[in-house]
Amino acid sequence: MSFDTWLVFAGAAFALAMAPGPNNLMAMFNGARHGVVASALGGIGRLLAFTLMITVTATGLGVVLAASELAFGIIKWAGAAYLVYLGIKTWRSHVASASDDGAANLPEDDLVFAARPRAFDLARREFLTAVGNPKAILIFTAFFPQFLNAQHPYGGQFAIMGVTFLAMEACVLLAYGLVGGQVKGFVRSARHLRILNRVSGGVLIGAGAMLAAARR
Repeated sequence: MSFDTWLVFAGAAFALAMAPGPNNLMAMFNGARHGVVASALGGIGRLLAFTLMITVTATGLGVVLAASELAFGIIKWAGAAYLVYLGIKTWRSHVASASDDGAANLPEDDLVFAARPRAFDLARREFLTAVGNPKAILIFTAFFPQFLNAQHPYGGQFAIMGVTFLAMEACVLLAYGLVGGQVKGFVRSARHLRILNRVSGGVLIGAGAMLAAARR
């Protein structure tokens, strides 16, 4: 792969990574609810999922998925159901306030933040969200081959493109987490966090509905 080709690929990969899909929205909301560090740790799950997808594409299995209506449908509906489940769970998340037991000494409407979720739980959610989106692997199947040089072995080229895409994805998830982290500074009360939970949950439910309606 020439350097010029790599530059074009890197720019296109960054543009794809920037698209506000379910994982990017999840990174932003994790940053808003739990902070930038938690958002970054959760993003590890997404990178692992994309590494798996790139490997699947490189071995040719992505073509099978692209051609199989049944496989696409199973993954699509499972992913949509998981996003809706996460959305409902986020919408209904409990928020402790001064009116709750153990918070009586706080000023009215002050916020008692729940314990930060384990990094493993955040990463698992990001992983399952990424894996449950079959359009991601179809993007790799259609996108990567356009930059392959038929005069050279494919393995090394896929490796370079895979590492580049993952690096772009890591930069983007940090950016979305930072945006969410800015919101966290404005969440000062239980009422604010309830609003954030409902917005986050509503967006995830909407993303699930859009995924369910997606065609190949």
